[in-house]
Amino acid sequence: MAGTSGAVVVTGGTGYLGTRLVEQLLKRGHRVRLLVRRLATGRVAPGAETVIGNALDSESIATVLQPGDTLVHLVGTPHPNPTKAAEFEAVDLASIRAAVSAASRLSVAHLVYVSVAQPAPVMRAYVAARAAGEAAIARSGVRATILRPWYVIGPGHRWPIMLAPLYTLAACVPRWRPTAGRLGLVTLEQMTQALLRAVEEPPATTLAIVEVPEIRLSR
Repeated sequence: MAGTSGAVVVTGGTGYLGTRLVEQLLKRGHRVRLLVRRLATGRVAPGAETVIGNALDSESIATVLQPGDTLVHLVGTPHPNPTKAAEFEAVDLASIRAAVSAASRLSVAHLVYVSVAQPAPVMRAYVAARAAGEAAIARSGVRATILRPWYVIGPGHRWPIMLAPLYTLAACVPRWRPTAGRLGLVTLEQMTQALLRAVEEPPATTLAIVEVPEIRLSR
């Protein structure tokens, strides 16, 4: 548990990434506290403390934080696609702004945020919302780690595997290679391990950004 003295507070802890992360945090001996909606309490991993609240409201987030905690923010629109631009503003961006506000006021030790790889030629509204979230973090001065995956492959999220031959081709063309690397696919296991590392190894500087190639190295 190097790098953490307080609890690890997770918003979005019952979702696709959060469920796996919370399980691993508990196995590693962390004190884990989740802010969840009332309807999601049945999906909380045994051993985690549960607080019912609203991740879109900074005051609600503040009720689960204490000075020195680590806040992992995983709230987002499920199965994002270009038709959900309004949700990206109302949920993804609103929630990270609320989280940053609460983290700053409560003197959180470290904020971990899952953003998205950027720039990208598609999903512009989604990328814009996540980039605005990153900007809010940078302005706050809160020590933070930002992870930038593109697509996380796992149960119920496997269709991009069909694109693997295109990624292989793009990696062979020098002018496409940087984009192929930045927008590469990562596995759920790699993403979980990258999040664990982010929690346990806070950056020495105010802000650290973890891109797809570094996430892929996580085991």
